[in-house]
Amino acid sequence: MPRNLLRRRRLLLFPLSRPTPAPEAFLNVPFDGGYTPPYLVAIAGLCGLGLQPRSVVEIPGPQRRLERIRQLLGRCRFSFHDLSRVEPSHGAPRFNMPFELGLAVETSHRQEHQWFVLEARPFRLQRSLSDLNGTDPLIHGARPEGLLQALANVFDRPGAPRGPLEPIFEHLRGRAPDLRRRYGGLYTPGAFAEFVTAAIKLTARLSQA
Repeated sequence: MPRNLLRRRRLLLFPLSRPTPAPEAFLNVPFDGGYTPPYLVAIAGLCGLGLQPRSVVEIPGPQRRLERIRQLLGRCRFSFHDLSRVEPSHGAPRFNMPFELGLAVETSHRQEHQWFVLEARPFRLQRSLSDLNGTDPLIHGARPEGLLQALANVFDRPGAPRGPLEPIFEHLRGRAPDLRRRYGGLYTPGAFAEFVTAAIKLTARLSQA
C-alpha cells in the first residue's frame, strides 16, 4: 500500500481507537465555508485550554452514524454546540446541531458530561429553542475573538497559567490553505486530525516559553 494512503487510513482510524490523557470535548458546529474561522478558533481554543477536541468528521466506516455519534459523545467530558447558524441552507433547515445537542443532554443524565450552547446573539436561544430557557448560552457575537473569550471564560481558573490562544488560531489559519488542498476540504478527518495535532504541539511550545 502506498505510504501516503496508509498514513491517511491511520488518520481516519486513530481518533476513535485510543483514549487521550486530556479531557475530550465534542465539537458540534456547522460545516460550511462561512464558518471556517470559528471552526479553527474552536479547535485552537480547546487545545490551548488543555482539552482534546472531537468531531463527527472523525467518524468513518459503515457503522450507523448515529450510534458512532453516541459513542463519541459518551467518551467526552464536555461538548460545545453552536446554534448560531441553524438557518436554512440550500433550501433546508439545519437540524444536526440541535439534534446532537439533544443527544448531549441525554448523555449528561447517564454520566458525567457538561454541555454548552454557543450563540451569536443574546436572547435568540429563548426564541429558537425555548425548552432551554434558563440555560445561559456562551455568546460569541459571530467573531473569532468572541469565541476565544467565551471558551476562556468557561475554563480559565484564577491563578492557573495558560498560554495565549490567539497565536494558536493564527497558526491553524495559516495552515488551512495547504490542508484544504491536501484533503479536499477542511471538514475532513485528515484535516481535523492535523489541525488538532498542530494546535496541541504549539500549545506545548507556548506553555514552555
